[in-house]
Amino acid sequence: MGDRRGPQRHPPLSINKKMNIRERNHGDDLALVDIWLRSVRATHTFLTEKEIQAMYPQVLNTYLPSVRVWVCEDDAGEVAGFMGLNGNKVEMLFVDANKRGKGAGRRLLNFARSLHGTLLVDVNEQNPQAHGFYKHYGFEDVGRSAYDDSGRPFPIIHMKLAG
Repeated sequence: MGDRRGPQRHPPLSINKKMNIRERNHGDDLALVDIWLRSVRATHTFLTEKEIQAMYPQVLNTYLPSVRVWVCEDDAGEVAGFMGLNGNKVEMLFVDANKRGKGAGRRLLNFARSLHGTLLVDVNEQNPQAHGFYKHYGFEDVGRSAYDDSGRPFPIIHMKLAG
C-alpha cells in the first residue's frame, strides 16, 4: 500500500545555508525597489505595467520608509530579498525573481517569527504563488476584503500564523 499522508514536502536542494539577515540601510533602497519591481512583474499578473510603474515611487518614497525593513543576503553578499514589518504584520516580502526557491522568503519569515511569534499578512487574492507560499509556511486564512488598501478592486486575503 502507498503512503496515505500525501506527497512529502522536502526543501529544495538549492537552499543556501549561508544567507544573512540584516536591517536595511538607506543605501539599499534602490536595489530593494528593483527587487520589488522584478518580483511584482513575475507574480502580480493582475497589474498592468502602467500600474506597476505608478507604484514604483510610492514603494521607494513612502512604503519602504514607513516600516522596519530586513534584508536577506546570499553568501556572495547580494540581496536575495527583503521583508517590511510593522509590529507583527508582514507588510511586504519580496524575493528577487532570479533567486526564488532558494530559501530567502522562508529565512525572512523565520526571522520575523523570532521577533514576534504570531504573524499577520495580507495577500492579493490574484497572487496564488504568494498565497500558496504563506499557506505552505503555516499561515491560515482569517478573512477577506473585496478591495485593497488603495480602494482598488483587488481582493485581499488576510492571513495569520499563530506563535
